[in-house]
Amino acid sequence: MRFRYIAPLAALSLAGCATVNTGEPVYEPGGSAAGSAASMEGAVSAADPRAQAAGEAMLGKGGTATDAAIAVMLALTVVEPQSSGIGGGGFLVRGTADGSVTTYDGRETAPAAATPDWFLGEDGSLPDFRTSVASGLSVGVPGNIALAAKAHAEHGVLPWADLFEPAIELARDGFVVNPRFRNSVSSMRDFLQRSPLARSLYFDAAGEPLPVGTTIRNPQLAATLSRIANEGREAFYSGALPEEIAATVAADTPKAGTMTAEDFAGYQAKTREGVCLDYREHRVCAMGPPTSGGIAVLQMLGMLERYDLAALGARNPETWHLFLEAQRLAYADRELYLADSDYVSVPVEGLLDKTYLAQRSALISPDASIAQVVAGRPAGAQARADGDEPEERGTSHIAIVDRDGTMISYTSTIESAFGSGLTVGGFFLNNELTDFSRAPSVNGMLVANRVEAGKRPRSSMAPTVVYAPDGAPLLSVGAAGGSTIPVQTARSIVGIVDFGLSAREALGLPFVMAFGNNVLLEQGTWLEDAANAFRALGHTEISIREAPVKGGAVLRTPDGWQSARDPRLDGMLDLP
Repeated sequence: MRFRYIAPLAALSLAGCATVNTGEPVYEPGGSAAGSAASMEGAVSAADPRAQAAGEAMLGKGGTATDAAIAVMLALTVVEPQSSGIGGGGFLVRGTADGSVTTYDGRETAPAAATPDWFLGEDGSLPDFRTSVASGLSVGVPGNIALAAKAHAEHGVLPWADLFEPAIELARDGFVVNPRFRNSVSSMRDFLQRSPLARSLYFDAAGEPLPVGTTIRNPQLAATLSRIANEGREAFYSGALPEEIAATVAADTPKAGTMTAEDFAGYQAKTREGVCLDYREHRVCAMGPPTSGGIAVLQMLGMLERYDLAALGARNPETWHLFLEAQRLAYADRELYLADSDYVSVPVEGLLDKTYLAQRSALISPDASIAQVVAGRPAGAQARADGDEPEERGTSHIAIVDRDGTMISYTSTIESAFGSGLTVGGFFLNNELTDFSRAPSVNGMLVANRVEAGKRPRSSMAPTVVYAPDGAPLLSVGAAGGSTIPVQTARSIVGIVDFGLSAREALGLPFVMAFGNNVLLEQGTWLEDAANAFRALGHTEISIREAPVKGGAVLRTPDGWQSARDPRLDGMLDLP
């Protein structure tokens, strides 16, 4: 079902909508345009159907969207350990039916011993990036359990222990290896050899990744989850578990000064002020700093609003040329100004000011690419240097709405695939500190996103909720895929608002993104055949390859709420 505008709701019933038909399928490589069956009782989207079922079970027991989101995150710790889990952190945006938006920051923090030269060698040089990842230096204090506890205390209705039941069962009784999991293990085969847990769980006696269809049981993780379920948040942040984590990290840290159990005792998840912007009369709300993702999404939309994208159409190189230019401008700002606002001044209001966005948008030409993109000077900006932040990888997105119309958009991560490779209690520890700029200064100027004690590294995560022009909840959306996340999220919103697509179609739109001056066009889509049209518009450096993307959404349709995950996952999650 393609639709453009959702009419006012009463008790989750719909009065009607107008439709737009773009003619032929926008996403070509796989699958139909359908998502899940629509429901008036709510919906859950997760990157793995077993984790999605955990959230649906909580809704079925009368739980809130917050209860369901926590259950999904916990289940993903078991079935998608390469991407997220309790050893990492995340950001959660909660939007209620009356338009109230609350955001939670469970981002990992640098230990108290961290200094700006944290990753530098004794001679001041930077080691190879993978060397930094495969080190205790990369591990931040995990925040997901603290985020879950804070959100549950404020908005949960089910007992805390109930949220753990599906994950405990999956860890204790086992989950079946699907093609996606086996591919992840195979691609990280050498890296995983540093983990005794991974070697024992994911490989056979000959050292080969377990085949699709094999059942994996993780009793160590089941025991850890049971302890946290019974004892609450403090089981993760005090006592034996943080002491074991700190010892594991210290043993793998090549310098004096490292994470301690005291770093866990001092960790706090935070309530942050969300960021919102109107786009074609839709209210779009996202997460603010320390993530850059929400502001980047809103900036892209704000710069695109003056163009009639619906008239240009979804299958038009000019449409996506405009999108590319908005990306480049937003990312230039992000590189210079976005970091942990508890440590540096972030000009949030200036970056989202309509006049500023209009000035930035005026730099965009429909028929030519900007030769050299530089950051703007929004109100409140301070001179900064551009850091050396790497590509982010391992992440998962959760989108949920409950029967009351409360939307949750929750992005959880452990950073790279399988994080740091270190494990404690049956789960992987993150490598989030490599999201900092490993170089603290450039040409004598400080980098905003430099390492500092207790600081949270900048992120690309962009959990977002969207309200229809009448103020009714419309969409919970987000993505995984590191620096591609803001682009994926903005593209999905454009697909739904401008082109009237279903959630699945919007998530499956062919992917196009500018990485500096290089433009990625998704292999196997119509964009590949349109490469010369993009070159004619000034995008001379073009790569055609698979898109490193993975989005999720729940969307209100005329028949109720419908969930969807990225159609690129089709076939990868199937079980024998």
